[in-house]
Amino acid sequence: MTRSHTPKSLAVLLRARMHPDSIPSPPPAPSPAASPEPGPSARTAAASSVRHWLHASIAAASPPPAALECFSDGYRSLDRGGRHEILRSLATDYDVPRARVRDLMRQYVSVSATGEGGDQQPGAEREEGGAASALYRMERGLRDALRPKYAGFLEAMNAQPGGLKLLAVIRADLLALLGEENAPVLRALDGYLKEKLVTWLSPAALALHQITWDDPASLLEKIVAYEAVHPIRNLIDLKRRLGVGRRCFGYFHPAIPGEPLIFIEVALLKDMATSIQEVLLDVPPIAECEAKCALFYSISSTQPGLSGINLGKFLLKRVIDMLRKDMPSVQIFATLSPIPGFMQWLLAKLASQIKLAETEMQEGNSIEGASSTFRESILFPEEEKMIHSAIDQVNGKQGIELLQDILKSSQWAKSEKLSAALKSPLMRLCVSILPERKYEEKL
Repeated sequence: MTRSHTPKSLAVLLRARMHPDSIPSPPPAPSPAASPEPGPSARTAAASSVRHWLHASIAAASPPPAALECFSDGYRSLDRGGRHEILRSLATDYDVPRARVRDLMRQYVSVSATGEGGDQQPGAEREEGGAASALYRMERGLRDALRPKYAGFLEAMNAQPGGLKLLAVIRADLLALLGEENAPVLRALDGYLKEKLVTWLSPAALALHQITWDDPASLLEKIVAYEAVHPIRNLIDLKRRLGVGRRCFGYFHPAIPGEPLIFIEVALLKDMATSIQEVLLDVPPIAECEAKCALFYSISSTQPGLSGINLGKFLLKRVIDMLRKDMPSVQIFATLSPIPGFMQWLLAKLASQIKLAETEMQEGNSIEGASSTFRESILFPEEEKMIHSAIDQVNGKQGIELLQDILKSSQWAKSEKLSAALKSPLMRLCVSILPERKYEEKL
């Protein structure tokens, strides 16, 4: 390691496995020896203060920046229970004013029933003060009334310094609360906040940045802390992932400086890799001019509150466009990402087929017709033979039983013979599930 990199290396090393200090999260409960735990009255007082600033922000026609700042500071200081209390209040006390909506609807129906101001033919003229003008005014009023009272508060908070980051924290807390209390009013708040975050975090508002070893140590520290797929073991590993033959790109928002919302790691290879070990092993990379394949091997989101907001798809498209422009020799773009739910799906299918086979053997031909209707040929005969030949002791088990036993243990990955035998059936079965997964994503 060169002398010029020593300060940065030390900075990253000292904080390598620590989450950045700027990530707001509920403070851990203090140990009894360190300080007395705040009593219920203290927690209630803290939550009451935050609720006061919340009301002051929402009640005002234009939320005062001072009130928003006090709410932000107070909310960050609350523990998990205090935050959940505030979220319940926000969702319940500042929901859509339904009494006003009902009044406006009655007025709207009353005016519409007169027959004046109904559907107008093109070019039809109406008096400015007539029923048509009243209908338009009521429609505007209805649109405004159907907005929850917390809408203006969320928009004003987004405009505050640090407000977007706080809203991401609020949604992370809200998702945790929904895991405990799946109430419609909480789902409505989550849906509205998610919709606003999607707008505020549109690709046009995000900056794509290639992360390199020359970036500040504070940014590299976040990459180490947030890498969720293949943990970065040490500084040598980090430097290799940012060096020759490797790329790391992140999406940044100006309201959250110095912290990527999501980042992706890329390996430039001569040929398509068959395993992640080929990418992560400490071997000299090829010259970049020889690269034919860009392999996306890790993508990590840094904000739990942005769950369900598909930034990864947009990031991937932007990175592919950039690589195509900068490296025309790269023609293959691939990923080693796992197929979510594939193993659970396959084990469940194997279990059901084994159960059907056992039932058929026990009851003979009495249910042969019904059983055969649901039986599937999971393994082809040649695939079953390869699995049998790769195992020393089969104990008279069928191919699907052997496959189930093998997949329940991770030892097969260490056997070249077993890996070769499983490659064909697993690839085929995985391909069969992909159309189903794509259909589910569209729903």
